[in-house]
Amino acid sequence: MFEVTRYEGRRRMRGTAVLTALLAVYALLIVFLYPSIAESGADFEEYVESLPPAFREGFVGSASFTTVEGFLSVEMYQFLWLLLLGLFVAYSAGALVAADVESGRLDMLLATPISRSRVLIEKYLSLLVPVLGVNLVTPFVVYAGLRAIGETIDPVSLFALHLLSIPYLLTCAGVGLLLSVRLDRADIAQRGGIGAVFGLFLLDTVSTDTDFEWLGAVSPTRYYSPVDILSEGTYDVAGALLLLAGAIACVGVSVALFERRDF
Repeated sequence: MFEVTRYEGRRRMRGTAVLTALLAVYALLIVFLYPSIAESGADFEEYVESLPPAFREGFVGSASFTTVEGFLSVEMYQFLWLLLLGLFVAYSAGALVAADVESGRLDMLLATPISRSRVLIEKYLSLLVPVLGVNLVTPFVVYAGLRAIGETIDPVSLFALHLLSIPYLLTCAGVGLLLSVRLDRADIAQRGGIGAVFGLFLLDTVSTDTDFEWLGAVSPTRYYSPVDILSEGTYDVAGALLLLAGAIACVGVSVALFERRDF
């Protein structure tokens, strides 16, 4: 069992190690930058108020730069985790099937006594390697860095932020998987995954506090807010369950489409 997952997962180990190391270095840079920002006396709140409403809602929210929680929320998690990591996972998922279709490897794989649904699901599960890898290492790096500069943060909120990001990232991966099943070219599927996740992020951002706020309900970013978790200690468990259901739905639809396709 899970031979495909193990094979694909091993192929992702090196990339996951590099990605995790880069995120750890970036996290330490942000952490060690905070004392100089806090001591500068700059009026960041006034600067934030001057930003366009959509940008402020999408990247700042209710976070305050005067606290380490708010600073981390905006400078690292709201941008890096919510947006860039979501785009990366969707991009990676876009190649799961389409890349094998282009190379002809999929024909050999489907010739083995493994069902199509199992092939697809196990390929999708291989994305747990980078998703779990970055979320297992980064919170320890952040917490250790904060202790090194004499700052404290609620460890429960920090680890909850990373735990609740897993359903969000799996949903982004599900979006990429859908496109990978539908398209034969990996580069188009990957770019489509990036465009879809970013488009949903923009939809949620620009529709907030408007008469069309209900439109943002289809966006995964509506149900995962690093600012609320880290700055306010608010955990949207119901939102995480909805994201998990969304990820399962994406995989289910992908399996149905994959089984009907001719290669």
